[in-house]
Amino acid sequence: MNNFEFLRMVNIGQYLPLDSFLHRRDPRAMLVVYFLLVAATTFTKSLTGILIALGLVLILFSIGRIPLRYALRGLLPPLPFLLILAILQVFISIHTPDAQPLFQWKFISIYASGLLAAGKLLLRFVALILLLSLASFTLSTSEMIHGSESLLKPLTYLRIPVHDLVMVIQVTFRFIPFLAQTAERIAKAQASRGAEWGTRRGGLLARTRQIVPLIVPLFMISLERAETMALAMDARGYGSMPRRSSMVVLRFTWQDAVVIMLAAAAGAAILLLG
Repeated sequence: MNNFEFLRMVNIGQYLPLDSFLHRRDPRAMLVVYFLLVAATTFTKSLTGILIALGLVLILFSIGRIPLRYALRGLLPPLPFLLILAILQVFISIHTPDAQPLFQWKFISIYASGLLAAGKLLLRFVALILLLSLASFTLSTSEMIHGSESLLKPLTYLRIPVHDLVMVIQVTFRFIPFLAQTAERIAKAQASRGAEWGTRRGGLLARTRQIVPLIVPLFMISLERAETMALAMDARGYGSMPRRSSMVVLRFTWQDAVVIMLAAAAGAAILLLG
């Protein structure tokens, strides 16, 4: 049955209702914290900075009381694509003219700079995926919507539909687990009708042939679900009022300010110390 458990491998978009320091923080503060860490991890150019970011992410998982084993499970779905990118990085990375290859066979040459670039790419993507998963684990859908709308509220003076923009982003973000659940149900239905799942051998090509029959029904079901959600939102009067009131009142405390300052210091450390 492990061949059909797609939802178990998808962590982004799932919320864990735990009682931790991170869960009790103001969603606006946590959104700023995650943005600072993601930006610093993305723009740092050194291996040291990436390692610092990865260490900070592991510390945040410990503070949030989130099992690391559960979080690392979310790295399995994108791992094949990351390995392909890392392999390409080994061969296309730029090296100095006087550099000596570590391995050379015919037209294939592997340099130390290529291996370093591939390692940095893998670690960077691991840190970013874990950060996005942590944001999903500690912020519920309503908290993300209210926090994002509050942070982007100044854009309303420029006649930008902030609420609609935030809603589109959150629906897209939360749609990922539903896609995994739908793919799991389609795979089980196809296997019950004689499709070969988990029995083929042949590496990546065989697995690709198994996934291709999922694309068309998954695409059609996704369109149907999106249409149903649009009709439900329309039936409930979404968008009928230009200014919507909110029952949720966000409270920003001194602890949230301290968390933001620590995140800013951590981002500076990732960029400068690296």
